[in-house]
Amino acid sequence: MNITGVVLATVVVSVIGILVGLMLGFVGAKFKVKVNEKEVAVRELLPGNNCGACGYAGCDGLAAAIANGTAPVNACPVGGSSVANAISEVMGVETQEKEKQVAFVKCTGTCEKTKIQYHYYGIADCKKAAVVPGGGEKACNYGCMGYGSCVKVCEFDAIHIVDGVAVVDKEKCVACGKCISTCPNHLIELIPYQEQYMVGCNSNDKGKAVKEVCEAGCIGCMLCTKVCETGAITVKDNLAHIDTSKCTNCGKCAEKCPVKVIQKR
Repeated sequence: MNITGVVLATVVVSVIGILVGLMLGFVGAKFKVKVNEKEVAVRELLPGNNCGACGYAGCDGLAAAIANGTAPVNACPVGGSSVANAISEVMGVETQEKEKQVAFVKCTGTCEKTKIQYHYYGIADCKKAAVVPGGGEKACNYGCMGYGSCVKVCEFDAIHIVDGVAVVDKEKCVACGKCISTCPNHLIELIPYQEQYMVGCNSNDKGKAVKEVCEAGCIGCMLCTKVCETGAITVKDNLAHIDTSKCTNCGKCAEKCPVKVIQKR
């Protein structure tokens, strides 16, 4: 074996390696992407659910928006106040208190209270059942179908089907909004966590028509509006609605309601 040749080959390979390394180092420094340290720090504080409830495409998108100042430090509903406070320290700003919200299903038409018009044997999915004649088994076309599409999209185990109606566990709900966008009957809305009384109905039919299909539906009698001392309840399109900004949780409307559609949560 020619020792000189081996040594020469080794030297050539080493020199080439050094030159390539220097070239890569130069290119890397030249085209280096600047990293926003605040963005990285904020991203580490976010929970990483990537649920999109903040309105951005996952936690990376929200972190960039917060770091750029286009999103508030408390924009993550999943993280809550603890995450917001931690992010505010990174950003050097004060945290504005944000009232906690939870999802609420505007229906109390359980299997015992609502009439069944036929038996549905199709795919257990509310969106698919909504396109069949009658919109599912229940005679009420406004209420919860009970097939659990909202349950399937909830990543926090905060909503379940109980006796044919979706029920939200407000202690687990993080107000991500996925159940709201999934419900084909638009039954679910966000309300303040502290709100105790809500109208469990979504029907716009007149009283007689409501009573024919459901025992728990709002009949638009307006008795609740007469006992409310703060003007928090109004009836529009045959359906009572509570303005949570005016409601004092006195419970008089629930006591007066003849069909008990206003219930304490």
